[in-house]
Amino acid sequence: MSMMDKLKNLLKGHEEQADKAVDKAGDTVDERTQSKYSGQVDTAQEQLKNQFRDQQPPPQ
Repeated sequence: MSMMDKLKNLLKGHEEQADKAVDKAGDTVDERTQSKYSGQVDTAQEQLKNQFRDQQPPPQ
């Protein structure tokens, strides 16, 4: 079982809390880097949220 599978099992039923944690972590990174990497941080946040929700990323 991979680490992501273990996280998904732990977070079942707590998706909203996981989303808030991902947002807070991203905001902290943005603050510390003075928003220099905000585009990359936003992309990473969305990818994590999609992973937690078992969704495929939107086509580009």
